[in-house]
Amino acid sequence: MNKPLMAKATAVWLVDNTTLSFKQIGDFCGLHELEVQGIADGDVAAGVKGYDPIASNQLDAEEIRKGEASPTYRLRLKHNPAADGEEKRRGPRYTPLSKRQDRPAAILWLVKFHPELADSQIAKLVGTTKPTIASIRERTHWNIQNIQPIDPVALGLCRQTELDAAVQKAAKKRGAEGDVMTDDERRKLVSTETSLAMSDEPRLPTAIAGLENFSLSRDEDEKPQRDLDADTFFNLPDSGDDEGEDD
Repeated sequence: MNKPLMAKATAVWLVDNTTLSFKQIGDFCGLHELEVQGIADGDVAAGVKGYDPIASNQLDAEEIRKGEASPTYRLRLKHNPAADGEEKRRGPRYTPLSKRQDRPAAILWLVKFHPELADSQIAKLVGTTKPTIASIRERTHWNIQNIQPIDPVALGLCRQTELDAAVQKAAKKRGAEGDVMTDDERRKLVSTETSLAMSDEPRLPTAIAGLENFSLSRDEDEKPQRDLDADTFFNLPDSGDDEGEDD
């Protein structure tokens, strides 16, 4: 927990009961310095009742005295053992109701263009469950015929940095396992910016590379044939028997 509970109400109390600077209060409560100044001027948080951080065991009085003595001192939030791990989110991310209908399209996009991603990574990116991902992979989803793949970043289900981090993690894991990647797979495993910068020039498969000029070289190596006409076919050379009859 990086800021106190009821941060704005705590800022109101600190403005009213201490001589701390606006910056000190803002840094401690997670507010902008000008917002704290607005609280002092009565333009912000009008009618908000101050919340005592000392009584709520979030701040020591000694911290306030140190801050009042030195304008550059940063107040430290009192450690609360019960808050350990509070910010660590478990399970899939929360998806707003307005965007939940877009999740199958995002899952299909990830399965199609990034098959190296694990189900757990996809679940974390778009906020879904593994059974739903499995139904998309196996094409057993009840609406699979009407689902079109759409980039989850474009749908607002995740940030581009989160998608790139997941792809890079999958690439690192696959490299550690010693799997050989094709050029197309290697393109998928890089970040989006890097992939867009790569050349899209088609390349011949290794098995047929170098055969594009085969017909030309073959024609050049063949010996020219002499021109043939009708007389050539009918004026055949005499055989040995004919020569004997003439004798």
